Amino acid sequence: MSGANIDLSLARAIAISQEMLDAAEKGNFQSLEPLDLERMDLLKFFRNSTTQMTAADRALLLQITQINDRTIGLLEHQRRSKGRDLDMAAVGRRAVAAYSSHRPQR
Repeated sequence: MSGANIDLSLARAIAISQEMLDAAEKGNFQSLEPLDLERMDLLKFFRNSTTQMTAADRALLLQITQINDRTIGLLEHQRRSKGRDLDMAAVGRRAVAAYSSHRPQR
């Protein structure tokens, strides 16, 4: 891909996608929504301003999709992990509640 064939909005969208993946890996979830909104605006701009996609455009869109899939997978994994942690905390609370009324006699 030569630099002349690369759409600037897609190039920026891929950079934002990578930023989103990096933020997800670091657990910086607050930065994901504004990045996603910015990326969505760029992709909409590309869609509305492009009459015919080039091979370079398709390659960048594929790359954006792959990075996005990795980010979603990472976020889903973290969500499930938090869910397991919450389930274990609930089990612990129930155990404490169940055994707290069974104190040894003195």
